[in-house]
Amino acid sequence: MASTWVYLARHGEVLHAAEGRFFGHTDIALSDVGQAQVTALGESLGGEPIEAVYSSDLLRARTSAAPLAVARGTDVVAVPPLREMAMGRWEGLTFAEIRAREPELCARWLADPFAMPFPEGEGLAELRARALPALRSVIERHVGRRIAVVAHGGTNRVILAEALGLPLGNIFRLAQDYAAWSLIEYRENDAVVHILNQRPPGAPVAPSVESRLPRTREA
Repeated sequence: MASTWVYLARHGEVLHAAEGRFFGHTDIALSDVGQAQVTALGESLGGEPIEAVYSSDLLRARTSAAPLAVARGTDVVAVPPLREMAMGRWEGLTFAEIRAREPELCARWLADPFAMPFPEGEGLAELRARALPALRSVIERHVGRRIAVVAHGGTNRVILAEALGLPLGNIFRLAQDYAAWSLIEYRENDAVVHILNQRPPGAPVAPSVESRLPRTREA
């Protein structure tokens, strides 16, 4: 079977990201910095032979995928299972606010975020269970071709960990900057990551929310 190549990108910076707020299923727009980042992403991948563009159904992912689709005269195809993790009652809060409101639960999550789901939200196992089958379905539609998929920090890390054969406990070893892209070759029975977290030239640099967290335990 011919290889399928996936350009896997993260959305641009969102509103209030500079405050370090957690956004999972919250449907928030890109910031001005995020808009500039995804414009640079579109330019960076402008010469690549991408035949279809997919994204999560959340606004920040669809907006980030739009420059890739417009340049090719196509539409962004939204795939809801590619959403970020649902962060439950921590949606929209900063880490400092979470720690002040629920110090014991916050300490448990920080000690082992891979074992504990977000309260009233999802964990990595739930994210993996919905995102990977959705990606496989997309790949099967484009065997032997090149496609772009624009999703989220958590979603992309789960996808990359699967491609690299890494345990989920190591996903924060994989950098995922705003509007950066990776290139994965999917063969018949395995996957090869050729490029990881490539920042588009000229894109403004903005720290991600997860980079602001205290260092967590890595499995």
